[in-house]
Amino acid sequence: MNELELVNRIRRGAGSAAWLTRGIGDDCAVLRAPRGAELLVTTDLFVEERHFRRETASARDLGYRALARALSDIAAMGGTPMAYFVSILVPEWAEKKWLDGFYRGMGAVGEQAGAVLAGGDTTRGEKFVCDVMVLGQTPKGRALRRDGARAGDAIYVSGELGVEARGKRVRFEPRLALGRYLRENRLATACLDVSDGLALDLHRLCVESGVGAELRRPLPVAKGVEEAVALTHGEDYELLFTAPARKMLPASFNGVPLTRIGTVVSGKAGRMTLDGRPLAAKGWDPFR
Repeated sequence: MNELELVNRIRRGAGSAAWLTRGIGDDCAVLRAPRGAELLVTTDLFVEERHFRRETASARDLGYRALARALSDIAAMGGTPMAYFVSILVPEWAEKKWLDGFYRGMGAVGEQAGAVLAGGDTTRGEKFVCDVMVLGQTPKGRALRRDGARAGDAIYVSGELGVEARGKRVRFEPRLALGRYLRENRLATACLDVSDGLALDLHRLCVESGVGAELRRPLPVAKGVEEAVALTHGEDYELLFTAPARKMLPASFNGVPLTRIGTVVSGKAGRMTLDGRPLAAKGWDPFR
């Protein structure tokens, strides 16, 4: 299989959208920016032996996960996905059948999210590497950010913590609908997705907002997982957000629990406590 054959195989699975003037086939995709919107752009690397091992999951499940990770960033901003671009390094072992499955997996989660494959790049490599870029949109000036938390705000997290640590979960649901719900109803003052562990990601939110955080037990830890592991393991891809304490949030959204876990406080930016004891900003760090 040469590069042209591979690109043609990928192109057959690409979708279309009203705002996509030209997709795969030229040097660039041509998109029509929605009126009154701001664009969101995120990138996410998915590297063999670093983020996945091919013997542990099907090609389709791995493709699903590769795109879902990036879509979670769009969810954290309260955005709506539009298009995704995929660049891959293809090793000798990745045959046509495996690659077809990988792109079908991405296509499945992309279709659920309303995003279409609009381009990318391909080349040879010793290991499989996938670089996903997702383009999304929000109304102008309305994107959820990390720097809006204020002292007195309540701290919430969706779902459970530590699910990934309990057992390898290849597929998960990016919380896109929840992110848009928080934005559309002006509920969240700050938001991000829990990809590197709640303790580390909450620290990042607090630093960006110039605040501290006081957490209280019980935390929504997955059954069979130690609390310390759930706080630092990462890859939960739940939304961690703050909201004014006066706002009444539902106990769940579309069946996903929303749990208040603490309060934003003034003081040293990034300082966190759990039941009054210091909580270290520990989590996943690819350089450590």
